[in-house]
Amino acid sequence: MSTPKVAFITGGNRGIGFETAKQLGALGILPVIGSRNAKQGEEALQTLNELGITAQMIVFDAGNQEHHQYAYDYFKKKFGKIDILVNNAGMSLEGDPVSASKVKDATQHLSEQVLRDTMELNFFSVVLLTTKLLPLIRLSEAGRIVNVSSKLGSLTTKSDFTSPLAKVNTFAYDTSKTALNSFTVHLAYELKDTGIKVNSSNPGWVSTALGGAAATTTPEDGAKTSVFLATLPDDGPTGKFMQLAEELPW
Repeated sequence: MSTPKVAFITGGNRGIGFETAKQLGALGILPVIGSRNAKQGEEALQTLNELGITAQMIVFDAGNQEHHQYAYDYFKKKFGKIDILVNNAGMSLEGDPVSASKVKDATQHLSEQVLRDTMELNFFSVVLLTTKLLPLIRLSEAGRIVNVSSKLGSLTTKSDFTSPLAKVNTFAYDTSKTALNSFTVHLAYELKDTGIKVNSSNPGWVSTALGGAAATTTPEDGAKTSVFLATLPDDGPTGKFMQLAEELPW
């Protein structure tokens, strides 16, 4: 009997992360969700089990490097590998896109703390976690790393002042995703001669706590790109910024 593929989804207890876990589980992949809150994680796990999906959960705060080590030890002991890493956990401290579009000169008045906290979770923690777990991903026959980004991190899009996204003034969040995209490109190049594929995912404007109530995409649809990139065939792309099969500009 073959061992099922194992996926680690950070921030997997709700929103896009939960839907990613659900859709991967429906494909026969074993999702392990990382949740900062144990109770919420257990509730998410119960919901998956009620849907007939075998899953696991660990208490995991992406911003805590001790939790990075715990995750490494957990996967090494239980599975000896990681097949799929979905760096889904993230935050915005500048409000939803609609609210942020109404704030004048937000970039000029952004606090240093908001900028640092946003970069810490959305960029630095992803780099550190991925680096920590990479030895286990290398043990997979076809490792996949998905960095959940945003079209707000596209400099091409943001520098087009006719684009509706240009007026969304979430400088800290956007910059963290631009940096995340840079990590995707660099890591993909370093791993280009291996079976590991590294890509950035744009879920769209998703109706979550981060996206706000006016968002036009459901978490279910928002997760589809992460699932697409997590299950790429051997000849699939790497080092790309994608929304489903569409390549987006950096």
